[in-house]
Amino acid sequence: MERWRLITTWGAEPSFNMGLDEALLESDACPPTLRFYTWKPDTLSLGYFQKFADVPGAEKAGAIVRRITGGGAIHHVKELTFSIAAPLDHPLYRGPVGESYARIHGALVKALADAGVEGSLRGGSPLASDRAGTGMCFHHSTALDVAWGGKKGIGSAQRRKKGRVLHHGSIKLGTSPLEGDIATLDPKLGVVELAGLVRAVFEREFELAFEASVPDADERLDARRLGTRYLDPEFVRGR
Repeated sequence: MERWRLITTWGAEPSFNMGLDEALLESDACPPTLRFYTWKPDTLSLGYFQKFADVPGAEKAGAIVRRITGGGAIHHVKELTFSIAAPLDHPLYRGPVGESYARIHGALVKALADAGVEGSLRGGSPLASDRAGTGMCFHHSTALDVAWGGKKGIGSAQRRKKGRVLHHGSIKLGTSPLEGDIATLDPKLGVVELAGLVRAVFEREFELAFEASVPDADERLDARRLGTRYLDPEFVRGR
């Protein structure tokens, strides 16, 4: 069994969430880490390469950050967010980029099954949740996205930098007017129970043993330092 670090940070500030993920990505000393978290307040995160003007709902979204990962905008409301930080040469990330998504999403499909939901990778057919012109992650799907009920319910994006990878994931337990009719899990499940299901499947599928941890003093300092730019108007709106 390979030992991984497990961090949970419920109800953290948007800038801290993004700063800590970047700190975990950049730290060569950090072992492979799975992190579960939620947001306070509810926050819209833009993909790193998105133009602000391409997300019409952004102006009225409230709190906004720009992620270090790509992809479309996500309204972090009623969801479990997770990140995976590990070296690029880890078996989870070996091969083409799409294969790493397939491995992670395949495990998430099994976690959904444990929650009583029959999910699957989208494959070649478009989804009922697909729509143009919103810039929202859950309104655009690819063959490797996870869906159930004909709609997308999990968003994912990655950043690869200096021999390390950060994978972002969002699993929906509800929706908002910005995202509308997408796939969601029963909110009675709750983020803590859902995180437990994901953890259990990762342990089983990837032969991992998780050790509960918290960000140490240096990581918290780095998270605060790095996090400042995620709220900087020039960084958020300057594309």
